[in-house]
Amino acid sequence: MVNSENGAAPRPVVYGRPPTELVEIPENGLQVSPLIPGSARLEDYSAGGSPGPAIVHAPPGTAERRYTLALSLRALSPGETLVALAPKDRGGSRLAKELAGFGCTVSEDARRHHRICTVARPAALDGLDTAIEEGRSRHVDNLGLCTQPGIFSWNRVDPGSALLLKHLPKKLAGKGADLGCGLGILALAVLHAETVTSLAMIDIDRRAVEMARRNVVDPRATIRWADIRHPDPALTRLDFVVMNPPFHDGGAEDQALGTIFIARAAEALRSGGTLWITANQHLPYEAPLRAAFRTVTPVASEGGFKVYEARK
Repeated sequence: MVNSENGAAPRPVVYGRPPTELVEIPENGLQVSPLIPGSARLEDYSAGGSPGPAIVHAPPGTAERRYTLALSLRALSPGETLVALAPKDRGGSRLAKELAGFGCTVSEDARRHHRICTVARPAALDGLDTAIEEGRSRHVDNLGLCTQPGIFSWNRVDPGSALLLKHLPKKLAGKGADLGCGLGILALAVLHAETVTSLAMIDIDRRAVEMARRNVVDPRATIRWADIRHPDPALTRLDFVVMNPPFHDGGAEDQALGTIFIARAAEALRSGGTLWITANQHLPYEAPLRAAFRTVTPVASEGGFKVYEARK
């Protein structure tokens, strides 16, 4: 647990990347977002383990947001300040009510399409355990996997991955990677083939990495928490890459993410290596695929999604 008894002075916590024009970020703030590799775990803070303030750029999903707010309040000592903010249309309009439900007296401000809520942590709080329980990791029977609210497609196989699973070769071979591995759904299918010698699994979401480590126990798999937007020298001379790249960053569509994933796959593959990619139909990935690969073959188009095989 993070506290003042482990030899290090406790530090205020910062969750996510709050707009600096809306809230002042403590210079010594400790980043605790699961979407920023290298961050501390908010879950590891003991009660009163942070001296405050806590600054939370609240996530849009209800269970994930309440979980984050509850953990942040738990980490504060009574009287310390929590500032929580979010865009109005991505959970911000609910922040004040949710914080009041925990027993907080809320001061609310509205600026630049955000709601900004400030509370002093009361001595007694209501419903923290319930919110933490609702947002914690768990095993989901319909997936047969460990998962957690906030992870992409946390409680179902998303349609793009399902289409890719339907068309993946039964026996990929050699060294491979799953970029943006999530819970490990694609990886589990890939590792059914005994011809696969190794599989690097990478995701920007710490929670996904933690769940993938529970779900994928094959010794051929290595699972890392990293941002694929940064070059990775460990990914080299691969025989294949599979991926369902994200196209949202912080809730906003960012088509450049998929283009970066395509570039990283091309850099990692050996000559003759193959990329298997799925994406929403509207995403214009054909041009970057053709720019980076010798051949690009449409494999499937169904239900608003598409699959391509691209050979280096």
